[in-house]
Amino acid sequence: MIIFNPAAGWRRRRRLAPVLEGLRAQGCALTLRETEGPGDAERFAAQADPGELDLVVAAGGDGTVNEVINGLAGSPLPLALIPLGTANVLAAEIGLRTDPASVAACVALGEPRPIALGAANGRRFILMAGAGFDAHVVHEVSVPMKRWLGKGAYVLSTLRQLLAFGFPGYEVRADNRTWRAASVIVANARHYGGPFVLAPAASLESDTLQVCLFERAGRLAAIGYGLALFSGRLPGLRSYRVVEARRVEIRGRPGEPLQVDGDIIGRLDAEIEVLPAALRLVFPAQAGVRP
Repeated sequence: MIIFNPAAGWRRRRRLAPVLEGLRAQGCALTLRETEGPGDAERFAAQADPGELDLVVAAGGDGTVNEVINGLAGSPLPLALIPLGTANVLAAEIGLRTDPASVAACVALGEPRPIALGAANGRRFILMAGAGFDAHVVHEVSVPMKRWLGKGAYVLSTLRQLLAFGFPGYEVRADNRTWRAASVIVANARHYGGPFVLAPAASLESDTLQVCLFERAGRLAAIGYGLALFSGRLPGLRSYRVVEARRVEIRGRPGEPLQVDGDIIGRLDAEIEVLPAALRLVFPAQAGVRP
């Protein structure tokens, strides 16, 4: 079953069509379900019957994937990916090229592996949860902005937050240690915002999370962190600390937004934990190997 989010209209349909053709050419029987609004992808995934299906496929962006992994909670069905979003961070994480032939080959012939998920205030996530500057950037990006501007929507929101965000600071408890930070991202994956490496030691197949602490506050610090992320220098900055943990608590001002996988899901305070082997995710098959 392919759960398709057509939010970007004809452009997503045009990208999806050759993938579907490639799957049918390999003999795959397909059921396509299209979402019409928030919550549909999660509901469709929860309705997926393991007696009738052997695979659920999320066709959309990282937000669609997040809905699907929450719908699959407790299900034995594996998840595959057709990346059609703005950043496609999960595709970068598993080494999935986004051309139709590579995507169809991964869905049809890929290798399901058990991976860990995170849970933030009960909401499952596959990539990251965050509070602070990045959460405020996400909070200001609307669906119409993403539809019309793509990645430019995040650039515009970032510029706005550089002027508006007050950097109030957060208390972060990672297992038995407590830290202060200007912003925090709890990472289950190495990548952030596309191909950029945020947490080099993170792995979907690990049973720990990487807690990324941005210790300096202010506009110049935020600009510096962004430039370091884009240039690959972020892990080497002295004011950027990454600690490993299985349970994380984030405390901040009441009402501060909490983002997971690029969408706002609630407000602080946050309790975050790792869920080992919570999902089977389809990775691209090794060249010449058919699972």
